[in-house]
Amino acid sequence: MDGALLSDTFVELTDTMVAGFDVIDFLHVLTDRSVQLLDVSAAGLLLADPRGELRVVAASSEAVRLLELFQIQSDQGPCLDCFRSGQPVQAADLAAEARRWPRFAPAAREAGFSAVQALPMRLREQVIGALNLFRAGPGAFDPAEVRVGQALADVATISLLQERNMRHSDTLNEQLQTALNSRVIIEQAKGKLAERLGMDMDMAFSLLRESARTSNRRLSDVAQGFVNGTEGLAGLNASGPRPRPPAPRPPNRPGF
Repeated sequence: MDGALLSDTFVELTDTMVAGFDVIDFLHVLTDRSVQLLDVSAAGLLLADPRGELRVVAASSEAVRLLELFQIQSDQGPCLDCFRSGQPVQAADLAAEARRWPRFAPAAREAGFSAVQALPMRLREQVIGALNLFRAGPGAFDPAEVRVGQALADVATISLLQERNMRHSDTLNEQLQTALNSRVIIEQAKGKLAERLGMDMDMAFSLLRESARTSNRRLSDVAQGFVNGTEGLAGLNASGPRPRPPAPRPPNRPGF
């Protein structure tokens, strides 16, 4: 494990007091760093809305986002079990979990994943969501890496609560609802940009995120401007990486 990257990640996950703090970008840092630091292929993050229903707010790839959506829509899977129990949930071989999760397990395997570790986002008795770590190959997760993953989830949870308190937000639910609303706009912008420039959804999101960071603006504001037609994003396609083929999709699930 890269010690310097781990240290930088903890600093980034606690530095929520910067001007223009962006909740969605903050949560994507958590999923991206989880993949970079741990022996996992992908990561997804679900948070509860004000009604207590889980929503997808961040994912390291489009394939994982779609799989997380399917997990919610089928009302079964490790992340849901983790959120409801407040305890970590692991499946070292999804091929052996057909009885446990008869719809989720085959969909996960079709998406290219053979093992999963779900970690609760919690502070004491309060559970606000869960972080899902996926691996392409089967096998038990290293306990030391699971502890690091849980520490990342815990620090992110505390940072979200701290940011709310320091900025005198009325409730955590309001903050999370804002993030969920922003996510809808971002998905619309991703789809529009992907269609316009002929690229996959992962690349479209990367371009939106880079534009937001370069202009020091919120990701949701850049996405809203692009959806409304006031944000051109001219030149990003020319300077960015070349488009790649779309990631595999889990079967029969509507978009977010």
